[in-house]
Amino acid sequence: MHWLPLSSLAELDALLAQSANGPVAIFKHSTSCSISALAKTRLERQWPGAVGNTVRAYYLDLLRHRPVSNAVAQTLGIEHESPQLLLIQDGRCTYHASHMEIRVEALKAIIGG
Repeated sequence: MHWLPLSSLAELDALLAQSANGPVAIFKHSTSCSISALAKTRLERQWPGAVGNTVRAYYLDLLRHRPVSNAVAQTLGIEHESPQLLLIQDGRCTYHASHMEIRVEALKAIIGG
């Protein structure tokens, strides 16, 4: 799995524009939280077999980039949680889950994989 960084508002705007051409995911991660670390590890282990390269995956470090996280929540109308996985298609959030409810198989079902 290849994470793309999400660390600025300009990158968020570009990500939203990209979602018109294919699904993108944002993983909001707290580097100081063991539950978030477990969710990230599960994603990395399950991602290749489930969605592979069909979804571009962005990684948002909440502790370093809180303003970007706030903008994600406000722009998409999704309450902030951590860890959190969001699937964006055509500029809209079509799936979101947090903590141990994060499931790669749910993404696969939504994108038709």
